[in-house]
Amino acid sequence: MTSATRTGTKGVARADREQQILDVAGGVFAEQGFAATSVADIAREAGISKPLIYNYFGSKEGLFERCLLEASSLLIGEIERSARLGAVGLRRALVTLEGVFAALDGRAWVWAVANDPTAPVSDAAGDVLGSYRRRLEELATEGVGELLALAGDDDALDLDAMTTVWSNVFTSLVTWWCEHPGVTPDQMSARCERLFGAVFGMSVSG
Repeated sequence: MTSATRTGTKGVARADREQQILDVAGGVFAEQGFAATSVADIAREAGISKPLIYNYFGSKEGLFERCLLEASSLLIGEIERSARLGAVGLRRALVTLEGVFAALDGRAWVWAVANDPTAPVSDAAGDVLGSYRRRLEELATEGVGELLALAGDDDALDLDAMTTVWSNVFTSLVTWWCEHPGVTPDQMSARCERLFGAVFGMSVSG
C-alpha cells in the first residue's frame, strides 16, 4: 500500500484534514487506479471512517475529482510558470521538464492520477480531465511553435506532427522518472539535458 501518513481525526481543522485525505487518496488512486479503488481502501489507509470521506467529498467520484483537480492545477500551473521564464526552443523544453520534476518531488501520485487510464470520462471528473488535456495541448503547441519558428518552419502539419512527438516525449520522460524514485529531480534534469544534447547534437544548456 502507499506510504502516506495516516490522517487521524482529532484536533485537526477541516481544511487541513481535507488536504490530508486528498494526499492519502491520491496515493491510493495512483497505486491502484480509480476503477480498482474503493472508499474503504482509502479510509483504511487514512485511518478514518468511510462516513467521514462521504461527508467531505460525497462519493468516490467526488474524491477523485478533487484529487484530479489538485493534480491538474499543480501540473498546468508549473508548466505555465516555466513558460513565463522566457526560455525558447529546446531550452524551454528542458526548463519545463525541470519544473515538473521539482513540482512532483515527493508527490508522484499527482502524475499517476492525471494520467489514470481508468479515470471517469464523464461528469465533473471528466470535465476536469478534458480541461487539463486541452490546456496541456495548448502549451505544447505554443512551445513547439516557438521551436519551429526558430528554424523558419511555419508548416501547420509540421507543427501538428511535432507537437505529438513532444507530448509523447514529455509524457515518457516524466513517467520514467516517476517509476525510478531513486533518481532525484536534479539528476533527472541533467539526464534530460544529456539526452537532448545526444539526440540533437548540440548544447541546450542555459
